[in-house]
Amino acid sequence: MYAEMRIEQDLVKGRLLQQLQISQEKCGEQAVYTANPGIKIYRYDSAPENLKTIANGTVQEMRVTVNNKAGKTETNLHFFAYPQNEQNYILTYLEGSEMAMENYPVLAIFENLEDIFADALKIAVLLSLLIAALFSYLSSKQIIKPLLDLKKAVETDHQNLTELTHLPSEVGVLARAIDEKNNNLEQYLKREQLFTGDVSHELRTPLTIIMGASEVLASQLAHDSYLSEFTNRINTTAKETTEIISALLLLSRAPEKLDAPQTSINSIAINEAQRLNYLLKYKSVTCTIIAEQVYFTNVRPELLKMALGNLIKNAFQYTDDGEVIITIDSDKIVVTDTGLGIPESMMPLLYERFERLEHSKTDGKTDGKTDDNSSTDKAFSNKVEGSGLGLSIVQRIMTHMDWELTHQANKTGGSSFSIYYR
Repeated sequence: MYAEMRIEQDLVKGRLLQQLQISQEKCGEQAVYTANPGIKIYRYDSAPENLKTIANGTVQEMRVTVNNKAGKTETNLHFFAYPQNEQNYILTYLEGSEMAMENYPVLAIFENLEDIFADALKIAVLLSLLIAALFSYLSSKQIIKPLLDLKKAVETDHQNLTELTHLPSEVGVLARAIDEKNNNLEQYLKREQLFTGDVSHELRTPLTIIMGASEVLASQLAHDSYLSEFTNRINTTAKETTEIISALLLLSRAPEKLDAPQTSINSIAINEAQRLNYLLKYKSVTCTIIAEQVYFTNVRPELLKMALGNLIKNAFQYTDDGEVIITIDSDKIVVTDTGLGIPESMMPLLYERFERLEHSKTDGKTDGKTDDNSSTDKAFSNKVEGSGLGLSIVQRIMTHMDWELTHQANKTGGSSFSIYYR
């Protein structure tokens, strides 16, 4: 393109200088020489002002609009300044096929060559882009093929991962790292499964003995003995522990491998409220279950029992007076209490393991309107029986079943925990 531009400049310059000489010989000294069509030569003092400011010894080009028979058209104006015999001239050439073909065949030939060159350049650019795109596609396929193989190996349970570990490239390094990590995770999972299985097996035997012993002890007591309450508590606690072990074993399995029978939510809520009713024995607290009909969901009953039981147990333990309401509808289960609620300082740790609330009655009555949470925090001072795992286990069960657990503080005091199920 640079060569084409220089050739064009030299041809235009040679043609215009030739025309200047012919015009001077033919017409003598004049302010403006016109060689129609297309060529005008100005004495410097008679040239247009815009050309005076930009013209120099190099042939320049600019776009101009001209009027002709076909109307207004745009074309290129070539011009340059030339000193001769202490006189300066500005020579101009307006591109036009008529001028080139009739008056200067050499320039016309060059104009044709210029068009051919432009077309050839366009074809060459398009062809180069096509070749570059094809080359990029083929080379990129070869570059990313090992990555695709690694992705496929990871997605297919790592069956083909060992085939990539021997590669000396970065993909091989990544495959070896993934394979080592998978082996460590697999060993850890096996240890956890073995531990869970061993613990559950070892615990079932003493729990069975405890339940059997409590039943034998209960049968030896008089019908109205005050000790019957304790034997029943021992038997009930042993059964609950057995059910908890079963639920924890279910949590250790993959969710997709668990069956989900149709389970009555109402029945589990009623049973859990009755089972935990002993926590309200010495409190002025009532428990109400509200449900317009019997609702069912597809879930393992042990998991739902454990989740709902933990929420009801917390509501019973942390409510000293008022009521606990269990509401069931087609979307959710809500456990609402009128207890002291949860202080703001505990909210970030609500579902953390081994994080527990401390509880006691306040010395005086409060209306719940305070400028800060100091009175609420001070109200929790004595520990309630528990391990601090309840809400953590409930949250884990929710994640396991792809359900959702939310908490909301009640305006009148207490808390509302909602289980949104599918």
